[in-house]
Amino acid sequence: MARVAASFVVAFVLVLALGWMAGLVWFVERLPDHVEDGDTHTDAIVVLTGGHGRTEEGVVLLRLGMAKKLFVSGVEPGVEVGELLKRAHVVAAPGDGAIVLGHDASSTAANADETALWMRSEDFHSLRLVTANYHMRRSLLEFHHAMPDVTIIPHPVFPEAARAANWFAWPANIHVVAVEYTKYLLAAFSLLLEPDGPAS
Repeated sequence: MARVAASFVVAFVLVLALGWMAGLVWFVERLPDHVEDGDTHTDAIVVLTGGHGRTEEGVVLLRLGMAKKLFVSGVEPGVEVGELLKRAHVVAAPGDGAIVLGHDASSTAANADETALWMRSEDFHSLRLVTANYHMRRSLLEFHHAMPDVTIIPHPVFPEAARAANWFAWPANIHVVAVEYTKYLLAAFSLLLEPDGPAS
């Protein structure tokens, strides 16, 4: 009996592992490789900190007049606009007050909640979301949950390592995407268990 139970556990673990691997392949094949909508104007541009090129892209979009304001979520406490732009190697900022920083978020779910509060305070109803391509799916999941009535346009940026034709051959890249895929599954499962309605 114990042997049968052990065999069942092993088979169950193998099925889970195979399912996870198949899902990872699906996740990788559907990573965005371009910006699908680069023309639609929105009330705000929202940048999620944590990766190269995100803030720079947000400032470029703001300079192009793609939105009224740029909100950068998840900035370290004490860091102000000038220092953030300096770190991002942005020489000059657009007009005063056009860039707003959020200092309270330390996760993607918190980014979504922080942004939702700011969007409501500004009476904004649409945003262009700037984050890394591998992070976009989970970000959209959390943002749509926090702001079901807001129009969200994904605007992925592409880390240098992800631009090479054989980027997935590098173990470090595989690790980053595998971790992000696992976080996406956990986020989806967590939201599935939550009561109906957006997070407050």
